Amino acid sequence: MVDPVSAADAGGVFGLLWLVIGLPLLGAAVLLLGGRRTDPWGHLLGTAMAVGSFVLSTLMLIGLMGREEGERAVTQHLWDWVSVGDFEVGMDLLVDPLSILFLMLITGVGSLIHVYSIGYMEHDPRRRRFFAYLNLFVAAMLMLVLAENYLGIFLGWEGVGLASYLLIGFWQHKPSAAAAAKKAFVINRVGDIGMSLAIAMFFVTFGSTSFTVISANASGASEGALTAIGLLLLLGACGKSAQVPLQAWLLDAMEGPTPVSALIHAATMVTAGVYLVTRSNFVFELAPAAQTAVIVVATVTLLWGAVIGCAKDDIKKALAGSTMSQIGYMMLAAGLGVYGYAFAIFHLITHGFFKANMFLGAGSVMHGMNDDVDMRAYGALRKVMPVTFLTFAMGYLAIIGFPLFSGFWSKDKIIETALVESPVAGAAALIGAGVTGFYMTRLMLMTFFGEKRWKDGVHPHESPSVMTVPLMVLAALSVLGGVLYLGHWIVDWLAPVVGEIPEHELPMPAIVYSIITVAVVAVGVAVAWMTVGKRPVPTTPPTDVSFVTRAARADIYGDAINDGLVVRPGAALTRGLVSADRSVVDGLFTGTATVLAGIGQGLRRAQNGFVRSYALSILGGVILVLAALTVVNL
Repeated sequence: MVDPVSAADAGGVFGLLWLVIGLPLLGAAVLLLGGRRTDPWGHLLGTAMAVGSFVLSTLMLIGLMGREEGERAVTQHLWDWVSVGDFEVGMDLLVDPLSILFLMLITGVGSLIHVYSIGYMEHDPRRRRFFAYLNLFVAAMLMLVLAENYLGIFLGWEGVGLASYLLIGFWQHKPSAAAAAKKAFVINRVGDIGMSLAIAMFFVTFGSTSFTVISANASGASEGALTAIGLLLLLGACGKSAQVPLQAWLLDAMEGPTPVSALIHAATMVTAGVYLVTRSNFVFELAPAAQTAVIVVATVTLLWGAVIGCAKDDIKKALAGSTMSQIGYMMLAAGLGVYGYAFAIFHLITHGFFKANMFLGAGSVMHGMNDDVDMRAYGALRKVMPVTFLTFAMGYLAIIGFPLFSGFWSKDKIIETALVESPVAGAAALIGAGVTGFYMTRLMLMTFFGEKRWKDGVHPHESPSVMTVPLMVLAALSVLGGVLYLGHWIVDWLAPVVGEIPEHELPMPAIVYSIITVAVVAVGVAVAWMTVGKRPVPTTPPTDVSFVTRAARADIYGDAINDGLVVRPGAALTRGLVSADRSVVDGLFTGTATVLAGIGQGLRRAQNGFVRSYALSILGGVILVLAALTVVNL
């Protein structure tokens, strides 16, 4: 890791680093505390704050690019946060080649989502509050990626969890939305346990939570300690990035307004786990077992999400399954270590472009279909929603890895690297690419092609320009995102943080891997055309389906598994503890009280108020004393 210089020494725009977080945080504060007085212009303020952060981030990217490679890390100390004995943690920020890419993604895509939301939420009576929560979400994610230490990451980590809870349950008048928000919050708390324990182990092992200190001393720690830390970090990453076994919250999170889905799936929450593993490369490089665990979890998840995406008729849930799968690809690349870190971030960025494009495109479709999310009630929308169709198509071609589109460059590099470094995981990733071709083509065919299956009273129409312009920008980025790999730019850019990729010869030319991947994707597309494109789409889900289809529709029984392994045993344990508390703990105290009460009742009978009874008691006592003295003297 490059030794950072202070923002004061770096000069220029870096002195305003705190303002990147401060602007959206200020926007959230004004909109939440200002009340209804801010309703007329609250959405404009929220959008302006996000755009302001994007402008500052862009200037900082330019500033970093103008510096020498060894000087592309700048810190800013704001204040002393924790000071206990020898343990000190500062509220410090760090901008370097890794964090600046996240800043550009979060603020850039986040700003487009804010603009889109102006039209999407136009008629919502709580629009101002929605923009406040969006600002809070962006500020928390920026804190997460700008923190210079793990305690600062945890602050942003929890902020993202809070903001996601507020946004997923934004329409809390719907029981399903309230339940989805609670589910996401609770499952993420499980992952947060891992994160908090990892931070505690950092303190015990290194006496610090600073990246600079830990990376400099990691080689001196035991492999066992680093493995434990790596596994705990992975648990935290599984919660935020919806990786197996903590993935069950992601599809239910679609209950929130569609811009929330785009923000969570493209620019903020689900990318946090990938950032954490990549930022902690100095831990995982020295803990092979933890690296292997990352690969296993990622491989299972990329297939798990892909299978779910094949069976969903809800357009947003189909895209949510896709996100789970694509994050699995990123985690797989991160698990491959120095060979894959740069490609994990590369795919994270391109995925942010095309997935935000498609989620907002889905929102545009819903806007024209009276908020209906069922693709069985769509069909032939390309004719009445041409802009939405064309922009969505760019995202579709990017995610399946169509040649020269952004996903072709980023995802293919992950598959290529995995096939060389971990053939089993590489084969699974290749299969996942074919399944991606299937479920995304199925989505396109059911939504935009075929015969119209619109419900009575539905009159599809194109969305207003405030919604379609962000779609056009994201569509262009979906096409052109691959330019980041020109001249291996992104690999060289990230090398000071994640290390340079060692020289190694591929068993086959790189183009052969690309041809194989494109061929597998083409098979998936062809199967979708044969099973969906050439057949009428049923308006109701068929009942005579295979076990695999039933499992996919039930999210591969993720909720049932959690219920059987965690919820029911937890409830049984709770009932047992309550019973023990009542019978043993309460019994100990209430039993003692009952005995004493009984003694009191007996003594009270002796207190009857008659002098003759008291005299008789005294006489009996005297006789007993005399008898005792007589026995002693014998």
